[in-house]
Amino acid sequence: MNVEPTKGHASDPTKIRVLIADDHVTVREGLSAIKGRQSDMVVAGEAADGRQVVELWRVHRPDIVLLDLRMPMLDGVEAMDAIRRIDSQARIIVLTTFDTDRDISRAIAGGARGYLLKDAQRDELLDCIRDVHAGEIRIPISLVAKLATSVSSEEMTARELDVLKLLAYGKSNKEIGAILFVSETTVKSHLRSIFTKLKVLSRTEAITVACRRGLVQI
Repeated sequence: MNVEPTKGHASDPTKIRVLIADDHVTVREGLSAIKGRQSDMVVAGEAADGRQVVELWRVHRPDIVLLDLRMPMLDGVEAMDAIRRIDSQARIIVLTTFDTDRDISRAIAGGARGYLLKDAQRDELLDCIRDVHAGEIRIPISLVAKLATSVSSEEMTARELDVLKLLAYGKSNKEIGAILFVSETTVKSHLRSIFTKLKVLSRTEAITVACRRGLVQI
């Protein structure tokens, strides 16, 4: 759904023009209603997928983009990359339900100026928009701490990730070995390395931490 800039406000320098990108219509409508009630904001457009948000950004050049991470056509980070290739100074705030280490690190590496979860309070969201528009970066301390923990951890090898994913699916060492064509001894060696890198002591802990960090999805 496309929304043209509101007449009378589109060129008003006192208004923060916000482009909303989310594949759920109820979310878009809710966010649009909140912005519409603010004297210093106006909705510049609404996008239902990643490709559309890039197209609308080209047309409207909004001051702020509110961007979900999981969308069809292009995901949030891919859309962000496309926008920032046009303008490296584009101000984008990620508004999502996902807070795994991988999601956070991809968004920040992609150039997000803000990162909020959808359960954030309305005033927190509005303050974030105003602060990012003013040139600030708004990443909640709790998410920064989560990212710092992730960055400090050693990276998994491709084979360790294979083992970890099969572990998350409930496979035994014997089954993992058969699927990956390696011995049980080799599987145990990979598990020891995985436990060390994740700083855990058990298979259950490994799966829990891996899911939280976005390394596996079950």
